[in-house]
Amino acid sequence: MRVITGTARGRRLKELEGMETRPTTDRVKEGLFSVIQFDIEGRRVLDLFAGTGQLGIECLSRGAASAVFVDRRPDAVRLIKENLKVTDLADRARVVSGDSMAFLKSLREQFDIILLDPPYAAGLLEPAIAHIARFDILRPHGIMVAEHPADRCLPALAPPYRVQKTYRYGKISLTVYRRGGTEENEEQVP
Repeated sequence: MRVITGTARGRRLKELEGMETRPTTDRVKEGLFSVIQFDIEGRRVLDLFAGTGQLGIECLSRGAASAVFVDRRPDAVRLIKENLKVTDLADRARVVSGDSMAFLKSLREQFDIILLDPPYAAGLLEPAIAHIARFDILRPHGIMVAEHPADRCLPALAPPYRVQKTYRYGKISLTVYRRGGTEENEEQVP
């Protein structure tokens, strides 16, 4: 597992032992970053269910202003910190050890990009998407990308959120949500 491009290009990231964490495949990661590549520079990123931290690290390598990594497993948190050190990106990162859903409920900040890749069988993806929309954690014009099994259809969200597109890569899909801006509301104010 390597960083694809940017300041940490080619750096090898460490992986977790066992089957509980399933790193995003190279094909899916390349597809993801081809979709959001022009939206990363200077942005604030949330890598929820971070695992190895590879997605948030890729964003930092490509010029994201900052990234928050959240994972409940102590071994994953240690590994994310090691991977940030290996890539020289720790100065723009914050690693949170704890339950991702509790983190979302307590959050008092917004992000430009939110990356969601929970363990497929955990049943956390749809609740996380609902919490993000309910608590309006995504900034205006922000992007949320959810990785999921291709045979699962993710829910539509109420405005200002919308599904932009779902991309399929074999047995895995990426659903991209976009949040509208505030201009719709501003036009209605006299």
